[in-house]
Amino acid sequence: MRATARETGARRARIPNAVLGTAFVVLWCTGYPAAKIGLAHCAPFTLLDIRFACAGLLYAALALIARVAWPRGPQALHAVAIGTLQLALQFGGAYLAAARGVNVGILALVIGTMPIVTALMGLPFGEPIRPLQWLGFAFGFGGVVLAVGERLAPDSGAGWVAYLAVLCALLGICAGTVYQKRVGSQVDLRSGLSLQHAVATVLLLPLAAHEGWRCDASATLLTTLAWLIVVNSMGGFGLFYLLLRRGAVNQVAALFFLMPPVTALMDYVVLGDRLGALKLAGIAIAALGVYLATRPAAPAHSLSVPSAAAPRLPRARGE
Repeated sequence: MRATARETGARRARIPNAVLGTAFVVLWCTGYPAAKIGLAHCAPFTLLDIRFACAGLLYAALALIARVAWPRGPQALHAVAIGTLQLALQFGGAYLAAARGVNVGILALVIGTMPIVTALMGLPFGEPIRPLQWLGFAFGFGGVVLAVGERLAPDSGAGWVAYLAVLCALLGICAGTVYQKRVGSQVDLRSGLSLQHAVATVLLLPLAAHEGWRCDASATLLTTLAWLIVVNSMGGFGLFYLLLRRGAVNQVAALFFLMPPVTALMDYVVLGDRLGALKLAGIAIAALGVYLATRPAAPAHSLSVPSAAAPRLPRARGE
């Protein structure tokens, strides 16, 4: 059995990060048009609470079937913090802002700064930013600006609460990403994500109750919820955390530069939104930025160690 487990792990390790990263971007981006559809049939916190509760139960079932260890002691507290930041604060802020009328272009532009803010947050924890990465960040953010430029409309009267929610969403995803990489990578993904989703469900429960659990229970809403739960919460977050375990925070965060351009492409396919030359240029420039920001360090660094994966965990523990 041990040999079989080792062989299975080796097969998984052979899946290139580029393949996993591409799958992650595609799955994650489907959540934006799905959220637009869902919010037309359901109040924001109600939609999130149902999504997180169902995803948490599915992750718990996977953990029980596989008989994996559950977070205990400090690990459980870390999972609570990550669930608060990465799920409740990030998605709660983003969904509230969208429901209160924040222009989607402004929302995408602010969240598009996530790789830069995350890189700055990671500096005190030994996540260096190489010059080539800074160049990649510049191209990546430039691609985001081009992709969402046509959607930057004048102030829609959303109010300061809505824009504060946007900043909370940005803080949540950035701090949660750094936190997950630093302390959350030693926990099994299934049990860890189950606990994180449970925490987010409990935190958003009073807000969903305040909304009166407002939803129309239509076939469209049920289909959208199923997509958000299985594809985004299960597939998207599973790949996100797997990529964080494999690579540096800056390299994984850089993938978020692709989110607004790829989402614009999906909106064209799913919702029929206009796809102009600026959006297409934004996709190309953002892709170039991600390529530059995720390129590995100079060969001299990789030749000094026998394995690219083995030394990462000791560095993460030894602060």
